[in-house]
Amino acid sequence: MVPDAIRRIDYYYVTVPDKPGEVARVLGALGGAEINLLSVSAFPHGARKSQVDLIPEHSGALAQAAKSARLKLSKKKSGFLIQGEDRPGAVGDVAGKLAQAKINITSVQAFCAGAGRYGGMLWVKAKDLQRASKALGLG
Repeated sequence: MVPDAIRRIDYYYVTVPDKPGEVARVLGALGGAEINLLSVSAFPHGARKSQVDLIPEHSGALAQAAKSARLKLSKKKSGFLIQGEDRPGAVGDVAGKLAQAKINITSVQAFCAGAGRYGGMLWVKAKDLQRASKALGLG
C-alpha cells in the first residue's frame, strides 16, 4: 500500500452576489489567468450572497490573478490536502493521528477520486497548525 501524501494548503474565499453566473465569472477569470485550483466550493452566505472557497496550487499566483480580476480575497487560512490509495478507514487514519495529538479537526471533506484513489482536505484552528503538521509527519 502506498502511504498517504499529506501537504499544507492555503485557502481563500471571495464573496459574490447569489445569482446565476457569478461562480462562472470567478472561475472563468482565474482559469483565464492559468490558475490551477486544487479545490473549489460555493454555498449561500448571508442575504443574497455566496461564498466561493478557493484552494490554489500557488497562492501568490492566485492573489495576483484575483487582483487583476478585481476579486477581493479573504485573509489566507491554511489546512492540509490528503491523497492516497482509497481504502476503508483512510481518512480515519489521518484523523486518528490528530486525535492522538489532541488536535480538533474543524472541517473535513474527502472524496473518491476514481482509479482506486481518494483526496480530501482537513482544517484545524490556526493555533494548532504547527502541532498538526508535526502530528501528520510534516515536520
